[in-house]
Amino acid sequence: MTAPLTRSLEARYYTDPAIFEQEKQGLLARTWQFAGHVAQVREPGDYFAFEIAGQNLFCIRGRDGEIRTFYNVCQHRAHEVVTGAGNTRVVVCPYHAWTYELTGHLRAGPNIKSVPGFDRSAICLTPVRTELFNGFIFVNLDDDAAPMDDWYPGVRAEIRAFVPQIDDLEPLEWVEIPESCNWKVSIENYSECYHCPTNHPTFATGVVKPETYDIQPDAGGGYVLRHTTECQSLDKMTYPIDLSVPHAGDYQSWFLWPMFSFQCYPGNVLNTYHWRAQDADHCTVWRGWYTEGGSESAVIRQLAVQDRETTVEEDIRLVESVHRGLKSRGYRPGPLVLDPACGVMSEHSIARLQQWMREAVDTDASGVDDGRHL
Repeated sequence: MTAPLTRSLEARYYTDPAIFEQEKQGLLARTWQFAGHVAQVREPGDYFAFEIAGQNLFCIRGRDGEIRTFYNVCQHRAHEVVTGAGNTRVVVCPYHAWTYELTGHLRAGPNIKSVPGFDRSAICLTPVRTELFNGFIFVNLDDDAAPMDDWYPGVRAEIRAFVPQIDDLEPLEWVEIPESCNWKVSIENYSECYHCPTNHPTFATGVVKPETYDIQPDAGGGYVLRHTTECQSLDKMTYPIDLSVPHAGDYQSWFLWPMFSFQCYPGNVLNTYHWRAQDADHCTVWRGWYTEGGSESAVIRQLAVQDRETTVEEDIRLVESVHRGLKSRGYRPGPLVLDPACGVMSEHSIARLQQWMREAVDTDASGVDDGRHL
């Protein structure tokens, strides 16, 4: 008996501005999103501002060493309290000089003592759920969301097995990549290697063996896709690696739905992707590269350049073409290639990814809470 075909998502899931607004208010506001790295808030009072799902936020390290995240808005008259990054003893709103402790609690404000019944202790910047994940800071605008270890079971320990020095790593370089496509188009492109042998000759011949590439959804139902493959033979590698180190000959990636991925390149080289969605037609991708203490490394710098000039540039052309194609009146969603044997030439990872995409949008549209806080 022939199994029914699984077809790709309809174009409207990518091109309809109303669906993007729905995602911004729903999916992107109740999933774990990357904020930054602990190295950005090394000392008490260090802070940086950023945006998630259209909301302006900032992370700051307190005198107690805890990293907290707040909505970047004064509780007095709604002025933003910080911009950019820096260090401060207290958080002072530039509008009326209301002053907050690093814990977010109101410390002082001009003439507030003259107001009868004013309870300073009742006023605090609005906190945002924050978790540290192997030195990376993640936030979730949903206070009731399950912890990251529930969303991504086993990933924290698995990454440490591949990158045992991860606690000592700091960002060396961020590469910013604007793309004229819907964020889901870019995520899908990242989440399959069906296109790699045809479109990524450097990656496919100088980093990994495409014939060993496989991408598997989490067997326990977690929101993670694991990419696994072997490195190329040493004489073909575009950079040197020491195979005496555990996992040095392996490549593994952990894509954390919906917008972040840890990658361990052969040689135990940690790098990351994270995405930010601007609107239905534009997103930005950042590639992060890390070394111990953020120390200079000619090998990592060369890898970042090679990646930007080959794989990244090749992917930009692909995803922007796909996004244009999704707006074609002639597009009819075709069947995904779901090979029962899996492997590099199968799109079973896309089937799972599109399932999550469809469920997120359709659940919000129906108004039914499925209880998973997705």
